[in-house]
Amino acid sequence: MEILKKHLYAILQRPLLNKKAFFSDTTEMFMSPAEPTEGECVRFRIRTSRNGADEIFLVINDQKVSMRWVETVNDFDYYECGYKVDSAVQQFYYEIHLGSTTCYYNRKGITHEADHNFDFKVQPGFRTPDWAKGAVIYQIFTDRFCNGDPSNDVKTNEYSYINGHVQHMDDWNAPITGMDVRNFYGGDLQGIINKLDYLAKLGVEAIFMNPIFVSPSNHKYDGQDYYHVDPHLGEIVDDKDGLLEWWDHDNRHSECYINRVTNRKNLKASDRKLIELVEKAHSKGIRVILDAVLNHCGSFNHWMDRERIYEGKEGFQPGAFISADSPYHDFFDFKGGKWPYNGNYDGWWGHDTLPKLNYEASKKLEDEIMEVARKWVSPPFNVDGWRLDVAEDLGHSPEYNHYFWKRFRKVVKEANPDALIVAEHYGDARPWLQGDEWDTVMNYDAFMEPVSWFFTGMEKHSDQYVHELYGNTDNFDNMMKYHMNYFQTPSLFTAMNQLDNHDHSRFLTRTNHYVGRVEHAGYEAANNNVDKAIMRAAVVLQMTWPGAPTLYYGDEAGLCGFTDPDNRRTYPWGREDQDLIRFHRLAISLHKRYTCLKDGSLMMLYKEWDVMAYARFNRHERVITVINKKEDETELQIPVWLTGMGRKDSHQLMKYVLHTDKYGFNAIPGDIYAEHGILRVHMPPESAGVIVQMTM
Repeated sequence: MEILKKHLYAILQRPLLNKKAFFSDTTEMFMSPAEPTEGECVRFRIRTSRNGADEIFLVINDQKVSMRWVETVNDFDYYECGYKVDSAVQQFYYEIHLGSTTCYYNRKGITHEADHNFDFKVQPGFRTPDWAKGAVIYQIFTDRFCNGDPSNDVKTNEYSYINGHVQHMDDWNAPITGMDVRNFYGGDLQGIINKLDYLAKLGVEAIFMNPIFVSPSNHKYDGQDYYHVDPHLGEIVDDKDGLLEWWDHDNRHSECYINRVTNRKNLKASDRKLIELVEKAHSKGIRVILDAVLNHCGSFNHWMDRERIYEGKEGFQPGAFISADSPYHDFFDFKGGKWPYNGNYDGWWGHDTLPKLNYEASKKLEDEIMEVARKWVSPPFNVDGWRLDVAEDLGHSPEYNHYFWKRFRKVVKEANPDALIVAEHYGDARPWLQGDEWDTVMNYDAFMEPVSWFFTGMEKHSDQYVHELYGNTDNFDNMMKYHMNYFQTPSLFTAMNQLDNHDHSRFLTRTNHYVGRVEHAGYEAANNNVDKAIMRAAVVLQMTWPGAPTLYYGDEAGLCGFTDPDNRRTYPWGREDQDLIRFHRLAISLHKRYTCLKDGSLMMLYKEWDVMAYARFNRHERVITVINKKEDETELQIPVWLTGMGRKDSHQLMKYVLHTDKYGFNAIPGDIYAEHGILRVHMPPESAGVIVQMTM
């Protein structure tokens, strides 16, 4: 009995590891500089509870570096050490000793066995543009945003595309119809210029436009000429008659179209319109990102010329479809067949309207595309970045794909070191995010999908509803941690965090939990029973989560729509939801006001089904976001002391700066106190709130 008492006493006297108190990451507060150069000495830092460790080691490149205590602030001890990084990716974690206990800390938190899949990483020499970190980006599908110049509108029967004549939609508000790819509403670059004041007032810091180069479709992912802006979006200074008869689908007879897209006067004028847009956007503090479709072009492209609109035309050489002796023959992969007019070539996913570019067979093609990449980010155009369409698909092998993007990055960054390179990619992008290819990605896995499942229970195309994921905070947290682990910090802070875009259903439509598409459900079903309170709560998360919050045009105005093509409805000028616009302005201004929302640390503080609270913080700011998705009110007790804002035995004044619930929203600051390190917050149904504390 006496021996048992002694053993129990020894256990009680053993120091306890306060797992919640440990924190570190790769933000400037805990790793400085956060974007080191090769050979630079980096300061690594980790936080523990007071007297929470006997020894701590940085384990990096299989080396153990002893860390020293440097200060105690409030309830926490801070340890740090310096380490000179070389050129390779640095993978590291922390080893902690307390009494007889040894444990490890990485992105997974405190563990008793090191899981190296979650180790921190840093690539010396890898930096992303500072302007893009946390930037508020606005995506524009140009044909559907604003018609600023009716004289350049596509005319009905101007040409034929995919077995039908193109149509000019006379009614800006007309519903999207089935074969929408041939329908044009008239949005153009002048329309964007006209609305720059609106975008600046909204708080937008960058615009990303879907493709704007010459192309026969409204989406323009089937490029016809990489070297010029489409005059239907730019400016037509020399026009001609000559539309197709209703029975004629031979585009050689499309005299109006051929003149519009091949006449050098129109092409040069349209390029000047882009220069005007960029200059005026820059004058308002707005950057401009273009869409690069480099995996494939279109069958209309003059390199292929399947439509024969360039055949025999002065200034153009024969296309690969026209002649086996075409200088562009090797730009494509022909599968036998005979010339002239050989249509037996490789198309992306089998689409003959999208000829796949055959880079491995043509150094000339590769050089041409590199010149395109350089041209638009250089004077006089001075575009601020590229979004890369289906970037993983480019080439015929992973080896060539990586070679291409390495060269692409070198070319772009030499021309404009501050240009952003963001790729469309689903899944693990780590092979491309090592500092020598892409800067970042459109953030599906670590943003759009977890956010959609949590707030709506809906798959991003509205093709499925999963009740088990609706409000499932554990699933949200686990998905975020797992997929955010794929990012190094420079990529994470510039990742495009979208609720929706041109490829997926509108987020507001997903709030009605209706599974379907427009061709089956009809136009109005996307508008019915939507929940704007849930939309506002999701926007609060979007504006306070790590990454670049990216709006899809019209979301802020209440635009609904099922997946492609219904998600490409026109902006509802004159019919906007003004309250929703006002809310977006408030949320965006909050995002821009606090620097920790652009590059600060992230910490989950509280979670239960339908409810969560998390913090973004740096040395001088603490921003707490609280979300209650329930249809009932709830009260949370949030351990805000974990953010380092003050001692647990103190009272801390905080400010409630934004609130939204099912009844409305406001941004009138109100005092709220954290007592003994705990913030008690009453949350109404379907609500979200942002609470801040500033320190000196």
